[in-house]
Amino acid sequence: MLQVSNIRANKEVYIAAFKKRNFEAETILNDVLSLDESRRSTQSQLDETLAESNQLSKEIGMLFKTGETQKAGILKEKTARLKESSKLLSEELNTITAKLDALLYTIPNVPHQSVPAGVNEEDNEEVFKEGEIPVLAEGSLPHWELAKKYDIIDFELGNKVTGAGFPVYKGKGARLQRALITYFLNKAAEAGYTEYQLPLLVNEASGIATGQLPDKEGQMYHVTEDDLYLIPTAEVPMTNLFRDRMLTESDFPITCTGYTPCFRREAGSYGAHVRGLNRLHQFDKVELVRIEKPENSFEALDGMVDHIKGILRDLKLPYRILRLCGGDLGFTSALTFDFEVFSTAQDRWLEISSVSNFETFQANRLKLRYKDKDGNKHLVHTLNGSALALPRVLAGILENYQTPEGIMIPEVLVPLTGFDRID
Repeated sequence: MLQVSNIRANKEVYIAAFKKRNFEAETILNDVLSLDESRRSTQSQLDETLAESNQLSKEIGMLFKTGETQKAGILKEKTARLKESSKLLSEELNTITAKLDALLYTIPNVPHQSVPAGVNEEDNEEVFKEGEIPVLAEGSLPHWELAKKYDIIDFELGNKVTGAGFPVYKGKGARLQRALITYFLNKAAEAGYTEYQLPLLVNEASGIATGQLPDKEGQMYHVTEDDLYLIPTAEVPMTNLFRDRMLTESDFPITCTGYTPCFRREAGSYGAHVRGLNRLHQFDKVELVRIEKPENSFEALDGMVDHIKGILRDLKLPYRILRLCGGDLGFTSALTFDFEVFSTAQDRWLEISSVSNFETFQANRLKLRYKDKDGNKHLVHTLNGSALALPRVLAGILENYQTPEGIMIPEVLVPLTGFDRID
């Protein structure tokens, strides 16, 4: 959520920057500033009324002590009127504040200056590419057919138990999935990230704090009786561990990782581009979260990008990195890099990770600040990235490592799987 003080100081800059998102911001920013003026005016009236009431209460006490009860009675009547006025002003202030917050929740983050303008994913900017695309033997199959051939993932059984988008991993498929999770967590630990095991449900306050609510309410599974939400990513509970915190300079950097299943209601349309593991309602992911001082956050973002590069090099998967354009940028993000792995059998790129810097957008909702050595308070920067989301990594391995003799296992995973081939 943007800070009103920053909107006031940078309104024209923000209006220009939001054009990269194709978001016409002038009217809504003017409405924010108008509501804030009303809020400040009402707050000032309330403060004056309360101060006058407190002063009169002191005078009444003195009058009673000196026996001037008639004068005290007159002032008590005035105090009663002031209390009624303060009650009405307080109600008005709460109404204005609620309207202001609701309006602020509809405004996305301001794109970083390096974000290219654009309308959709077609306008994203490729900034890096690495790895050789393998040449597969004739008759090579997409992963959903490989899964059926080798009996390692059962999509129909998952559909029977739950519904479409909830696959069942079996045998060597389940062991490969577990090996990938362990490998990703081990790599994060080696890089200095602290591992967490997290709740899979969060309350509304947590969803609001990281920006999933109210923006993505329709994409989250809602347990209505308890008013809890199944997590769409470990970012939500992990970042909320630090909600309402005042940090000190010695706390930085804060680096967290965790594995969770993730749940998302939207599963896209029908067709080959969403078949199999390409898009699911439930999937596994290892997440990275960093909390940084603002001056260090973009160096930290580069470090997260390099971390994921290292994993994909170890897995020997061909990949590329895209800088997302304004039109494809997530609601809460100031700058995002997407990683895509090339699926040779499908002849297309599959997104496997997003790494984002939210700058102060989440921190303002989280009320997450730090106090510098001089005692001044500042909002932190929050960052997160998938390292990695498993379904499309697994799809890339199955498709790119297939041979006439079976599916070979990336060398770095063999000690964790206990086998070097699925046949």
